[in-house]
Parts: sequence; structure tokens; C-alpha cells
Amino acid sequence: MIKVSIIGSGNVAQHLITAFLKSEAITLVQVFARNSQSVSHLVPENRITSDSSRLKAADVYIIAVSDDAIPEVSKQLNFTNKLVVHTSGSSGMDVLDPKNRKGVFYPLQTFSKDKAVNFTEIPLCLEAESEDDYAFLEIIATALSDKVFRINSAQRQSLHVAAVFSCNFVNYLYQIGDEICHENNIPFEILFPLIRETANKIKDLSPKVAQTGPAIRRDQKTIERHLTFLQDNPERIKLYQLLTESIQKNNV
Repeated sequence: MIKVSIIGSGNVAQHLITAFLKSEAITLVQVFARNSQSVSHLVPENRITSDSSRLKAADVYIIAVSDDAIPEVSKQLNFTNKLVVHTSGSSGMDVLDPKNRKGVFYPLQTFSKDKAVNFTEIPLCLEAESEDDYAFLEIIATALSDKVFRINSAQRQSLHVAAVFSCNFVNYLYQIGDEICHENNIPFEILFPLIRETANKIKDLSPKVAQTGPAIRRDQKTIERHLTFLQDNPERIKLYQLLTESIQKNNV
């Protein structure tokens, strides 16, 4: 059995804990959490530590903390020549302390603590300094997911930017749509079929080909009506105009 320890207790760490506990090929040796209560509902107390000097021997240590904390956390580890990986999409391998072997184990997904995910469908993006360590990470990854990719640090940076556009920014636009619906006594759920169809359509069509709406049609009368509707909210007007102009500029 492969022995894994997780360092961290946030959203990514908790979902990894859940996935590893379900795996028959992996043993979750220990979880490092500054506040043991944050993960005590997932693992027993005897497998949680808040003291990095008490980390038990494992085959790989997965650092699942905020990007800014990765360098210091890896520096504080009191062992050497072990395989230590982080889960960040925007940080390179070089942020890890050089006293240990480095790698990346990046799950490309949006995680919320109270929302279960199917880990078998989550792309796992791997990187390692050596081929042996990469092969080892690949064994761990394939025990969790059917979608495993070799992605280097430069590719992962671009992938993370693409993910922000495709997920975080889109979700913010959902928020605006939700607010507009509620401000006008319309249930947001009326948009769910439209949202699902838009997401499903790009499985078969490129996003550029799938683009619809008044901007791509250059339907100026509708655009003006929308801007008039938004006249009491300058921020929404600015965003609407920016997106409309960008769609038109890039779809000539």
C-alpha cells in the first residue's frame, strides 16, 4: 500500500482526504492541520497532528495549503530526500524547498467543503523532477481518477489562467444573473436549462462556434435596451459593454 500524508485542512485537502480514504490502493497515514477540528469529522484524532515534527513516515507528502504558504510549509518539514508535492495550479515546482524531491499533484476542479465531487472525473495534473517520481505520482493519481495528465509548470500556469476564465469569472456572471433575477422577482432556476445547454454544447462545438446572443449578432437595438435596463448600475453597464465589445472584436 502506498502511504500518503496530507498537509493542510482547506477545501482541496478535505476532498483529497475523502478520496484517499475511499481508495483501496492508498493508505492515508496522517493529516497535518493547525486546527485539528477542521478535519476531525473526516479522520480520527490519532491520525491528525498540528506539529510538523511529528509527521510520520510516508511515501509522499501532499501540501494542500494556500499558494503563499507553500514555500514556508515545505521549508519547515524536518526531513530530507522525501517526495513532497503541492496542489497549486499557479505555483511552479520551484516554490518547494530543495531539501526534498519535488513534484506537483494538481486536481483541476473547483472545490467547496459541502459539495461532494466524483474524483474519478477530475483531471489530475502531474509534474515531478525525476521520471521515477513522476511514475510514482501517476500510480497514486490513477488510483483516484480516470483523467491523468503530465503538465509542466509553464503549462499549468496557462491552464490555471484558462480555468479562472472558464470557471471563476463565469461563476461571477452567474452571480450577476442571480441578482438580476431576484431583483425582479424571477426564480434563478429558470436559467438552469440554458446554463446546462451552454455547458454541454461546447463538448461538441468550439466555444467560438457556439457563441450566440445580441453581441455576436450585432443586434444594436437589443444591446441598447439592455444598457437602458442597467442604467442604475454603472458597474454592470461597464461589464456588459466590455464583454460585448470583446465578443464582437474577436468574432469578426
